[in-house]
Amino acid sequence: MVGSGLEVVVDPVFTLQVVGWVFAGALLGCCSGLVPGLHANNFALLLAGFATAVPGPPLFVGCAMLAAGVVHTFLNAVPAMALGVPDAEMAVTALPGHRMVLAGRGHEAIRLSAIGSLLAVVAAVPLAIPVTWSVTTVYPTVRANLPLLLAAVAVALIASEPTWRARLVATFSFSLATCLGVLTLDLSPNAPLEAGGTLAPLFAGLFGAPVLIDAVFGGGVPSQRGDSIRLSRRLVAVTALAGALAGAIVGYIPGISAAIAAVAVLVLVPGDAGDRGYIVATSGVDTANTIFALFALVAIDQPRTGVMVAVEEVGVPLEVPVLVAGVVLAGVIGFVLVVAVGDAYLAFVGDVPYWRISAAVLGLLVVLSYLFTGVVGIVVFLVAAVVGLVPVRLRARRVHLMGVLIGPLILGTSF
Repeated sequence: MVGSGLEVVVDPVFTLQVVGWVFAGALLGCCSGLVPGLHANNFALLLAGFATAVPGPPLFVGCAMLAAGVVHTFLNAVPAMALGVPDAEMAVTALPGHRMVLAGRGHEAIRLSAIGSLLAVVAAVPLAIPVTWSVTTVYPTVRANLPLLLAAVAVALIASEPTWRARLVATFSFSLATCLGVLTLDLSPNAPLEAGGTLAPLFAGLFGAPVLIDAVFGGGVPSQRGDSIRLSRRLVAVTALAGALAGAIVGYIPGISAAIAAVAVLVLVPGDAGDRGYIVATSGVDTANTIFALFALVAIDQPRTGVMVAVEEVGVPLEVPVLVAGVVLAGVIGFVLVVAVGDAYLAFVGDVPYWRISAAVLGLLVVLSYLFTGVVGIVVFLVAAVVGLVPVRLRARRVHLMGVLIGPLILGTSF
């Protein structure tokens, strides 16, 4: 556009190189997202250790890393729904999604998740600058009152249970999870992999193991029928926007993970949206977080996610237009992949005796727990699995187990 004095120059070679690196990162993110229970932060730290040895300009390596992180947030919904085994970010989504799979609506659930993530990317790009200004302005007040805000979210979730008995169970489950978080989140055990942390065994035990244990004795995944979206366009748009805005909170406020923001979204999602609305909103939280976290790194020089920590460690130049363009392209790739791969994943799970899949995945979760946290991780996984069975057996929602993160923050415990 020359008339206004601004000239846009497109370098075809540079563009092709960026696209190539984005596709390479997207392939890596697809593979990592399909591993049941692999936490995004563990993956990001593994990526950081690997990226320093990759020959190539840091900007291109950064594009690949961001693309891998974005596509991971699309694909991690697939094992969460098909197997009921989430990473931390998909913990809230897992039960509604898995419930839809068991009802034969798995294809729809996967498409809802893909739409939620893609719309979150679309919403996050234009919102990034005004949200950056707004959040940085109110940040000191929010940070000072963070325990109170989180306590209000916890109370709202407990109060949303339909009966007093369920509320008592919810309170008990939240308290148990809080104690577990206080005792384990600050652990720094020796582990075979440096990209360690107790989040992997904690969430695998709390949210994955109970589903797999029940599945060993269950009837498996039924045949899936139909992929039409049974949610109005208005509710899809509203819930996706809620997820994008929650992703902004994660991107700027320390101590708030995508998992916690997803819990807050449950309070905001319209009641008539049901499981479908939860899936759209919570799928968008972690994906939008990648964009907002990038702007947070630029605006306040603070890496708020594992991927951003990796980007900073590699020394990626913060050329925002190029990096954002790579993230948007990765979002489109992730959308296509999650639909194509998700359907095949469901078909495979449906064709294999489910008790074998459950036993194999339980074994995989034990291995991951050991790799990321050593022998201590296996103990944490087993204890978390017992705690995870409490709301399941006493008939309350598993979302209260998010007290493992929310509780320590309310109590002022650092992690």
